[in-house]
Amino acid sequence: MVRVIATRVVRLVATLLAVTFLTFTMLEFLPGDPVNAILPPNAVRTPELIAQVRADLNLDDPFFQRYFAWLGDALTGDLGQSYVTDQEVSEIITSRLPITLQLAVMGILLALILAVPIGILGAYKQGKWQDTVTSAGVQVGLSVPNFIFGIFLIWLFAVNLQWLPASNWNRLSDGLVDNLKTAILPASALALTQMAIFSRLVRADMIGTLQENYILSARAKGLSNRFILFRHALRPSSLSLMTIVGINFGALLGGTVIIETLFAVPGIGFRLINAINQRDILVIQGITVFIAASYVLINTLVDLLYSALDPRIRRS
Repeated sequence: MVRVIATRVVRLVATLLAVTFLTFTMLEFLPGDPVNAILPPNAVRTPELIAQVRADLNLDDPFFQRYFAWLGDALTGDLGQSYVTDQEVSEIITSRLPITLQLAVMGILLALILAVPIGILGAYKQGKWQDTVTSAGVQVGLSVPNFIFGIFLIWLFAVNLQWLPASNWNRLSDGLVDNLKTAILPASALALTQMAIFSRLVRADMIGTLQENYILSARAKGLSNRFILFRHALRPSSLSLMTIVGINFGALLGGTVIIETLFAVPGIGFRLINAINQRDILVIQGITVFIAASYVLINTLVDLLYSALDPRIRRS
């Protein structure tokens, strides 16, 4: 396990270095000049003023010099300051992370609450009408993009029924009920695709597990179907689900961009879109690296947990 952990750590560091370098490189090709976003709208943009701003921000330094300077600061936790607001990038991330994290957690939980019973039902009733109905519903969930589903939720619950707000965000400090009213729609939009993926995975693994000899032995002992499904079949069928949940949770941290923009949720994704529009390079770089680090770290933890839970993988 020590060697496995060391290998994962080396991969983690290599991946993060590659992400930072590629992100820094791609930002060089963004159209426009960040100086235009820095200067006030009413400022007279003379060549001397622009040159002075670029010199103050070291924008005229060679590419590798700027990259390694940023990387050295990032290793100490300093991700720089926003060109537009002068706010520390680390403060931007920490202030908006709880919002994105809550949406991702709620989306995963809603997806699991629906996916596990749907997958179990489809496996237990394989080939019957229940399996056909659930499989059709899952296929619809896979086919509909989450932002289209989000627009439908806004139309139904905010415009027609007027039960929930279509946008804005109430923090947990404003009260749990008010917070959930603004979080349930975007979280549900995120959960649709995840639910479809999870349920298909549970169904496929459960079908294989239900054909194992120990399941046949449990049935021969007269154990109830419910006990067999949830006690003997669900746990070994959930190892693949655990892996996919971890991977998708990491992906949701960066995949909430469209949903946060659609529902005007002030999370990390919404701030990233604003930074791109404003060409706020350091904010883009900092948020991108944070999302990549979270994704890779979560995948590494899932791999280690997977090895710990399954002795066959640990021995191999």
